[in-house]
Amino acid sequence: MKIKVIKIGGKLIEDDAVLQPLCDSLAKLDYPFVLVHGGGVMGSHLAEKLGVEVKMHEGRRITDAATLDIAVMAYAGLANKRVVAALQARGVNACGLSGCDMAVVKSRRRPVKDIDWGFVGDVDKADGKVLAMLLDAGVTPVVSPITMSEQGELLNTNADSVASAVAMGLAEKYDVELVFTLDKAGVLLDVNDESSLIETITPALYSQLRADEKIYSGMIPKIDNAYKTIESGVDSVRITSPNNLSGGTLVVK
Repeated sequence: MKIKVIKIGGKLIEDDAVLQPLCDSLAKLDYPFVLVHGGGVMGSHLAEKLGVEVKMHEGRRITDAATLDIAVMAYAGLANKRVVAALQARGVNACGLSGCDMAVVKSRRRPVKDIDWGFVGDVDKADGKVLAMLLDAGVTPVVSPITMSEQGELLNTNADSVASAVAMGLAEKYDVELVFTLDKAGVLLDVNDESSLIETITPALYSQLRADEKIYSGMIPKIDNAYKTIESGVDSVRITSPNNLSGGTLVVK
């Protein structure tokens, strides 16, 4: 059976003008899917309302104890339930999960080196059997990026990493395509020109594009991660906009 693991950013969840059409599209899909979402923007807004300082280092969030509480509330709570409710309203039997529910995503606390990231998790693995049990029962899992350590410690985890782990876990049983959504049509040769979309990227083309400096720093980690995921058994990775889940750029072997 073919399934898709679709990752959406937290910014999309806050914007009804984007979330509602996206859920319309998801409800019309003719294949099972797992939805993984972020929530960074929503967490920042909640922190501001509660008077908690948002601490960042090189664009990445430091999660102290107060920030972890907010992340759990925002990501596993409000963001997750907004998506679940929107899907349920469209007849999709969605079930909201965080990574700690049924231990579906386990991680470890990031070690302190040059900087202490606090309660930030690096993913170890996702339990594909738990997710498969839900999918086989006709349930659509909606997964937030709050994970757990072996010791039961809650950890704030990168949603892209969670989505990759979920896809790899499910690849043991299904033919899986991992879909990353972003605010562009896909991978573009010119970030200001949507018509410069690269429809398919192979390893040879990727090497050439990097050598020619036609793919820049922000996209390189995404494509590197895509190939790591493919090497772990996932069939393909798609990078696209939320309003074109079957389009954009397809990354293949």
